[in-house]
Amino acid sequence: MSIRTLNYQYMPSPFGQLEIAATDENLCIVRFKSERSHPTNNNEILEKTIRQLTEYFLGYRHTFDLPLATDGTPFQQEVWRQLNRIPYGATCSYGEIASSIHRPKAVRAVGAANGRNRMSIIVPCHRVIGANGSLTGYAWGTSIKASLLAHEQKYKIIQS
Repeated sequence: MSIRTLNYQYMPSPFGQLEIAATDENLCIVRFKSERSHPTNNNEILEKTIRQLTEYFLGYRHTFDLPLATDGTPFQQEVWRQLNRIPYGATCSYGEIASSIHRPKAVRAVGAANGRNRMSIIVPCHRVIGANGSLTGYAWGTSIKASLLAHEQKYKIIQS
């Protein structure tokens, strides 16, 4: 395993402060975090991420074009690829994701992989809901999840 130097930036969003971390090659972390716990530094990946997230929050961007460091098991990476296939403004259940990766009984494992996603918003884990339509589990709370989904509903008719 190689040691990566992470550069950090903090970005205000309509839903809370985001902590963003990247190497010079890849985006590594996007998460809601109220306190700054790292000194800030900048690089091209961080600048591009902040620009694309700003466009997302303004309703102009529906997909992201960023190099991601998605360290995880092959199963987790397969789940995260499926998350990126959920259209902007749409939702999908954990069971639907499990079925789409040909593992229909792996609903709990899909939930666990979803919870290990380190790229909030970029890899849209907020679009995954319970089978009954409920807003289940989100690392930063269901109120932020509901706000992100409402934001996407508001802007889904605008083309990116």
